[in-house]
Amino acid sequence: MGPAPILALEELRAIEASHARAGMPSLMRLAGHAVAEAARRLASDTGDTILVVAGPGNNGGDAWVAAEALREGFHRIVVLDAASAPPRASEAREARERFESNGGTVVRDWPAPSRLALVVDGLLGVGLGREVEGDLRALIDRMNGCRAPILAIDVPSGLDSATGRVRGAAVNATSTLTFIAHKLGLHTLEGPDHCGAIELDPLGCGEEAARAAHGVLLGPRDAAPWLPRRRLASHKGDFGTLAVIGGDRGMVGAALLAGRAGLLAGAGRVFVALLGSDAPTVDIVHPELMLRGYADTLGADVFVAGPGAGRSRAPDAPSEFERTILPTLIALPKPLVLDADALNAIAGNETLQRALREERKAPTILTPHPAEAARLLASDTASVQQDRLAAALGIARRFRACVVLKGAGSLCAFPDGTWSVNTTGNPGLATAGSGDVLAGIIGALLAQGLEATHALQYGVCLHGAAADACVARGVGPAGLIAGEIALEARAVLNRWSMQSAEKR
Repeated sequence: MGPAPILALEELRAIEASHARAGMPSLMRLAGHAVAEAARRLASDTGDTILVVAGPGNNGGDAWVAAEALREGFHRIVVLDAASAPPRASEAREARERFESNGGTVVRDWPAPSRLALVVDGLLGVGLGREVEGDLRALIDRMNGCRAPILAIDVPSGLDSATGRVRGAAVNATSTLTFIAHKLGLHTLEGPDHCGAIELDPLGCGEEAARAAHGVLLGPRDAAPWLPRRRLASHKGDFGTLAVIGGDRGMVGAALLAGRAGLLAGAGRVFVALLGSDAPTVDIVHPELMLRGYADTLGADVFVAGPGAGRSRAPDAPSEFERTILPTLIALPKPLVLDADALNAIAGNETLQRALREERKAPTILTPHPAEAARLLASDTASVQQDRLAAALGIARRFRACVVLKGAGSLCAFPDGTWSVNTTGNPGLATAGSGDVLAGIIGALLAQGLEATHALQYGVCLHGAAADACVARGVGPAGLIAGEIALEARAVLNRWSMQSAEKR
């Protein structure tokens, strides 16, 4: 079984249309019955009311089918009809008629105070194209304030299913049952804060969704097998030499963190070239790191450039890193990870952009956070966050590079238009040096021979899984530090390797 596919709205609509043309069973009926089954699992057998909120679109149609399927259950079912007209879909109209004719309760306003076992959110669906205002926003606020668990149908109402952006207000679901395939907005930006536990029911369309999708969910099960278990007859040369270039005055720690992470993630040797005049000659914490001058690192197999490299204060007076080191690294026929100040330097230098885009031959990985992505796109951070996927793919195509746009639901994007969204990680990653650790991990994976697409995704998934493992044992998320993430990444990497070997 491969990674779970993610569909854009147009891909989803094409599958729905194909399904209808083929005369297959109604997707609305299948979805409604799936919602009813999920509601039965979530609602305790107390005799309390299940409130089904039915909106005007297909999402509301699913809700009507679910309400009718639940009607003969052990709960009292009340439908809050939030539409101004009867349901458009025939299946929804028929379900509503049966529900009412058999004594089901339909209300137009929030029902009188009563104990609710569950609220089923069928108000707004994946096609939301506007900000939520007025009565709809008030209804979402009422759902969020009712203290009952909430089951969202397909996507929490008010959440943009394509981007993860809240359109004014969004339901805070306890669980989300989504259909046919995952939607990106459930897994990135604000989506994870609103979806609760996510369950997928492909409604019999799973194979078609996998063929149509350009994006997938990235999780440990997918990434773990990519790094082979080490042979007993191994030596350090088998695992490559990584060089980290950065650490200008006052920012030595960034380069050291990247170098240490590279060692802990399995690189055979790690050089660190520190650029500041106050650079130490040895890393007392990890003397295994070889601190060298920049020119003495050029024989390495893989390079990470940028952590703590500093930025020129005057556009007409570039630093040595911008003037000499970056052009040299871009010209080398070796894998290169560009992070932090390397990205800022490229964003402000058309010559470097052209060299990266037109002249570079070896694999390139870029690791921007949203503000750095905005600089690379000559845009602004708000625009990047409004459509994170478009930003990530735009950078990948512009620079012919593999890209991770960091943040909640980090996005890995590739020049051919394919992409993945990472499912690991937690707010503990929002700490100084976390990105430096990620860059070092990715560099180490490249040094061990993973191709760039796999090294990037494995590194992103491992980085998040390490933070999750820290939190699971009580370290973080508040107060989790980057060095702890690097140490935990070593343990997780080795656990993945052993588990994958056992399955072979």
